[in-house]
Amino acid sequence: MSAHKQESYDVVVCGGGLAGVCAAIAAARQGASTCLIQDRPVLGGNSSSEIRVTPHGAAQFHAYARETGIISELLIEERAANHEPIRENGWTNSVWDMALYDMAIRTPNLTVHLNSTVTAVEKHETRRLSAVKVRVANADTMMTIQGKVFIDCTGDAVVADQAGCEWRWGSESREEFGEPHAPLAASTDTMGSSIHFKAKDMGREVPFRAPDWAVRYDDPAYFYEQGRHFYDLDAGYWWIEIGVPWNTVYDNEQIRHELTRHVLGIWDWIKNKDPLLREKAANYALDWVGQVPGKRESRRVMGRYLLTEHNPAGRTVFADEIAYGGWFIDLHSAGGLLAATAEPSSAEGYTETSDYAVQSYCGPYGLPLRMLIAKDMDNLLMAGRNISATHAALGTVRVMGTTALLGQAAGTAAAVALKRGTEVCGLEAEGVREVQQSLLRQGCFLPNCRGADPGDLARAADIRASSEARVFGAGPESRDGSGGFSAARPAPPQGGEPLSSLRGQWIAIGRPEISKLSVCLSNDSGIEQTVKAALLPVDSIWDYNCGVGKPLASGTLKVPPGQMQWVAWEVGLGPQDGLSAGQYIRLELAENPQVEWHMAGMVIPGHTSAYEMGPSRMRRYRDGGTLSFRIDPPQPCYSPANVTTGITRPYDYTNVWRSDPSEPLPQWLELQWEDAQWIETVELTFPGHLFREYHLYEPFYRDPQCPKDYCIEIWIAGNWQPAVTVYDNYQCRRQHVLPEMVKTDRLRITVQSTNGDPSAAIAEIRCYA
Repeated sequence: MSAHKQESYDVVVCGGGLAGVCAAIAAARQGASTCLIQDRPVLGGNSSSEIRVTPHGAAQFHAYARETGIISELLIEERAANHEPIRENGWTNSVWDMALYDMAIRTPNLTVHLNSTVTAVEKHETRRLSAVKVRVANADTMMTIQGKVFIDCTGDAVVADQAGCEWRWGSESREEFGEPHAPLAASTDTMGSSIHFKAKDMGREVPFRAPDWAVRYDDPAYFYEQGRHFYDLDAGYWWIEIGVPWNTVYDNEQIRHELTRHVLGIWDWIKNKDPLLREKAANYALDWVGQVPGKRESRRVMGRYLLTEHNPAGRTVFADEIAYGGWFIDLHSAGGLLAATAEPSSAEGYTETSDYAVQSYCGPYGLPLRMLIAKDMDNLLMAGRNISATHAALGTVRVMGTTALLGQAAGTAAAVALKRGTEVCGLEAEGVREVQQSLLRQGCFLPNCRGADPGDLARAADIRASSEARVFGAGPESRDGSGGFSAARPAPPQGGEPLSSLRGQWIAIGRPEISKLSVCLSNDSGIEQTVKAALLPVDSIWDYNCGVGKPLASGTLKVPPGQMQWVAWEVGLGPQDGLSAGQYIRLELAENPQVEWHMAGMVIPGHTSAYEMGPSRMRRYRDGGTLSFRIDPPQPCYSPANVTTGITRPYDYTNVWRSDPSEPLPQWLELQWEDAQWIETVELTFPGHLFREYHLYEPFYRDPQCPKDYCIEIWIAGNWQPAVTVYDNYQCRRQHVLPEMVKTDRLRITVQSTNGDPSAAIAEIRCYA
């Protein structure tokens, strides 16, 4: 007879992928007693060492768009501790599993049950869940876990399905919502599941013989003409994918077996048949083959709002915004390996300016709380790929960086609703604002919300600093490591690329005056060339509209023949021309294929670039780095006041204080109040880990911009008294509870050293009684 246990919690999270982990930790941090139930022996879902899919997100396509909050804390910890590089797929090891497990176990108010499968639900009212039934594998134990709020992060919507919630499957027709990516006719087709492999270079020739039951591949066209690219030899490929004709829920085991047959057949092709790869692969041996399929799509539960493709594509602004996304509308071909081609962007060779690329590029865009709240249950939320979205919209929100944010939002909303004594679906506007402000305080970012916590004492302080950096510009020769470029990977190529389309460089204005701008250009045509130039006001670093609006200034640059020459533009702009401090402008150079605009050899923090990918629409240029420019006068755009803007990344402005890099460390930033304040908690956000996606960061990585050693000092009785001293920091968000509550009118943060950047830098300071 099985053992039976019963437990009760405020919040019960079912599913331990990244959405579930972030939901559970968020709810527990908000003070709710929380249980996390996971049916596998490790946390992380598709990102775990069992499946090994690298978490992707908005930063793959947009500079400074990396997801923050709990997911950022986890990824920073993993990179600081892990000896393995991160590749596209197949490289995740148990260090990542342990980072997730460690944070979950260390979180107060959180209980974790691994190897535990939800088998049934209980309801005490038509629209309310009361408990889930759970079977613990290898323990002959059944559990009844009661809760006040439930969050379904199972991916397959197991809880919602058993609760009787409405859900959708497959693709909506184009007629239903007018979505450009929807097929003409509705279908039950879903994106498929994948398993990955890892190979190892043995330093000597290693044979491979596929078993008789493996799939046989003999036609190079299947790979090279159908978009199935071998972009790496030592890791698996996302396109090893199968769905239709099998059901991704009910036929999971059959899909696993079929994928295994195909993996071994593909490796046999690489090792023994491929005319381009077999010699390169001669020394490689299979090191690991996954046996848990990573799913992309199954049930999508209907919520209080159904997200359609139009929302991310049009960047809809939601009053209940609680997360954001920025991946493209990435819809894989139904059938995967059995389809005529791989997914469209791969079949096109990832051409960035095709009609498909322009149509599918989107974000960053906000996401609403209502899409996480089940339509048919008052105390059930969803987070992950089972959220309320059409098939087309799922193509962009399904990636794990985005689902982790949705998980944190769901957990936070559940806890806030419990504290307010209401259902999440019953939160009024004030309650939604509390959820948003709670998320921002936890380190999350919301594109259309700004931190404005009335309890934050720092907002009322006068702020000054020991020094302040200015932006002079940068050229191909520039090298100072700012922005973490040299530490994450080699500096960008100095060579230019022809101006085959309009290109733009964002510049932050701290002083409303530009007398002259210069750009580093090359002209190999042998004759003088001209390039049209313009300066335009922009809303943010993700304002990709071009060719619209009135420029602040326009002109024509004359470019004589020659290499890497600085061409000056006497701009003569001031406040009378609409230029103001605290804004971004974009320097645009129009198309002229005879001229090259060179990249800078460093990244100036907050100064990104883009190019016109289609009519009046831009996308990040290269990795969003800085194009070479010089500006006169230099711009003081890293003011101490930036630490209380309510935004903690380059967005509408730089939103960071940086000290003068020519001044030695230590450097300090000081808050002063007119009247003494009682302070117990100081919360700090540091820059770093935002510019590019995490899988591009090296093993044991610590962002150079992040302060390493720092202290918090309090002004007491005419002297600075140390309250908190921190050594060897690499996290970008730190919360410090002082040894005792103190009353003071001055507080100082002194950065003794960084992890490599010459400037001390702080993005936000919050103080609470």
